[in-house]
Amino acid sequence: MSPLILAYVAVAGALLSGVVALAADRFPAALRAGSFSILGIAGVTAVAAGGWALVTGTRTTAQLPFGLPWLNWHLRLDPLSGFFMAIVGIAVIAVSLYGPGYVREYERDRHAHQAASGESQPRNSLATLGLFTGIFVAGMLAVLLADDAFVFMIAWELMSVSSYLLVAYQHDNPANRHAAFLYLLLAEIGALVILLAFGVLAGFGGNFTFDAMRAAHLSPAWASLAFVLALFGFGMKAGMVPLHVWLPEAHPAAPSHISALMSGVMLKVAIYGLIRFVFDLLGHPQWSWGLTTLAIGTATAVLGVLYAVTQNDLKRLLAYSSVENIGIILMGLGLGMIFIGTGHPVLGAVALLAALYHSLNHAVFKTLLFLGAGAVLYRTHERDLDHLGGLIRRMPATAFFMLIGCFSIAALPPFNGFVSEWLTLQAALQVPALSSGVLRSIIPIAAALLALTTALAAATFVKVYGVAFLGQPRTRHVAHAREVGLGMRAGMGLLALLCVVLGVVPTLVIRLISPITRGLLHLSPAGATVRGWLWLTPVSPHVASYSAPLVVAAMAFTFLAGYLLLHRRARSARRSDPWDCGFGGLNARMQYTSTAFAQPIRRVFAPVWQIDEHVDKVQNSATRYTSMRHQLHVTDWSWSAVYLPIGRLVLAAARRVGRIQTGSIRIYLAYSFFTLLLLLWLIT
Repeated sequence: MSPLILAYVAVAGALLSGVVALAADRFPAALRAGSFSILGIAGVTAVAAGGWALVTGTRTTAQLPFGLPWLNWHLRLDPLSGFFMAIVGIAVIAVSLYGPGYVREYERDRHAHQAASGESQPRNSLATLGLFTGIFVAGMLAVLLADDAFVFMIAWELMSVSSYLLVAYQHDNPANRHAAFLYLLLAEIGALVILLAFGVLAGFGGNFTFDAMRAAHLSPAWASLAFVLALFGFGMKAGMVPLHVWLPEAHPAAPSHISALMSGVMLKVAIYGLIRFVFDLLGHPQWSWGLTTLAIGTATAVLGVLYAVTQNDLKRLLAYSSVENIGIILMGLGLGMIFIGTGHPVLGAVALLAALYHSLNHAVFKTLLFLGAGAVLYRTHERDLDHLGGLIRRMPATAFFMLIGCFSIAALPPFNGFVSEWLTLQAALQVPALSSGVLRSIIPIAAALLALTTALAAATFVKVYGVAFLGQPRTRHVAHAREVGLGMRAGMGLLALLCVVLGVVPTLVIRLISPITRGLLHLSPAGATVRGWLWLTPVSPHVASYSAPLVVAAMAFTFLAGYLLLHRRARSARRSDPWDCGFGGLNARMQYTSTAFAQPIRRVFAPVWQIDEHVDKVQNSATRYTSMRHQLHVTDWSWSAVYLPIGRLVLAAARRVGRIQTGSIRIYLAYSFFTLLLLLWLIT
């Protein structure tokens, strides 16, 4: 028995869950009881395999007699792939608990549509949903196991195409079809660029295996070209600006548990690919690569959170928030490359650990938030924040888990998001160790923008929680909502617990993932845990320290003292309704809306968006009253600045090329004849 055997079982289990789901159209229990149960077992096995490789620091390799005649499948499980395999497994376990309850909505919807339309086949096949969910998970796990470019690209395409079909699952909606096409288009462009990056390494290494690529000797120019291609290809899948436009389109279109997997772990598989390529296959990163990655990561983080704060669609907001967090991870990776490239490997290891820790944290709290958004959608059929409100009374468990997710993503101690962002900031503050004046000037700016990003993220999720869960319900569906089932609550509860655990015991997590830096950089920041489990000291105890257990103890004491004090005063306090300004009883229209909450931030950062805002006034001659209607459309500048010009160029080129289609068979034969002559001339 080895961790690689367990990884095989995880991949096979994911595929088997898809096969079992084929019977779901006739027997829905095959999806709820069969497919999701097997998927959960696959998730547990993936966590076990990844944890085994991570704890022991082992590297297990194998060759399977598949693929091309001259290239068998090369597989490898090491601490880096094991870490990301455990991340995928955690999310899959939560989804396997959550999914059986969530897909009941699709069962009711498909049968209602069939009864209303009289169609023999109901829409939105459950077999399709289960089959491609299993293939999607298997594809992600296989990417992590690949040890040659051939297997990597096969698994990458399996992951991309299956997730495209899941985004297009509710294909009767034109917006979903558009989102799926956009996602597939950008995914395939990214895959082609990744293939070119592997081609550069294979050309110098003489083989497509990763071992041959590691041994390749590239000139600085060729290595930089390979890095740029990898950053573009993996960055497109991860969602870095300006290649992020598919995320806010695809995530709202997919079923919520699929959105959780895509945002929570598929983006991390792209991060894994970038780390594997730069820190492992290319070897020694150059500081200029780090500066590029840091600049792009900073822009991605700031723009991602600014796009998020203006959104009213809950799932779209979470998608833009994923862009922000991918930017924070890229900032950590960029800092790591800068420190390693300038001869400070220990500081580079700290920055790399920060990026890895945030990858884990984001996978946990973003999966939790998407599952929470799915629970809200499941019970209220609403994604618009301005149509929600008061859900803390109707869905208390979901509200509690979402509150933990909001605390975590807002980087509030003692939750997990704070630790990784604090580590990233601490790495950036070690800039005095650098000799370059340019770097000492640029990195503090990035650190300040990281602090701004954190503050804006806190404002964003204060808006989310306050508008959706506090106050009074704004619609009838929300007023009559009720709590989701036990399985859905269990999936969210597991992730909420991990948000707390990962935030309270960060030193144990650092020790757990330190084999990754030992494998990639041949060292680990021993100073981070030198003070034991109680204190986290990223560089040394004399530079900075953080004790999450003491923070928890202080918070518990403060809350207990405050509760006792308020409880004593409440006995003599007079209770009455809040002052309503003489307008009668409070109602939902008196509450802050999502749009109004974001208005000050939108005014300050107006140039970031393309804003179309106007107020229409209509005078009623009979009542002499004037009715007003406010309209606001906020558009991502990336569309008008990047994608629409490219689209116009492609269409113009297509029209020009279309002129060769004359309809004459003689001209077509002439094309073939001259093409054949050209090819013969080139060959000979």
